[in-house]
Amino acid sequence: MLIVKKNPGDTDDKLIRTFTRKVIDAGIIPEVKRRQFRLKPSLARKMKREEARRLAKRGYGQY
Repeated sequence: MLIVKKNPGDTDDKLIRTFTRKVIDAGIIPEVKRRQFRLKPSLARKMKREEARRLAKRGYGQY
């Protein structure tokens, strides 16, 4: 749960920017999009394999 407290002298715009920054840093938006629809197990495995292949191509694979 994200909490943004208002300090003396903070404007509403600054609070909104702070909240938005915290939401992006926490990775909430991609998580919500991922959970929006149920993923079939076979498709989830396929996506996981493709992600691993892509990361290995970049050099982030297992050593």
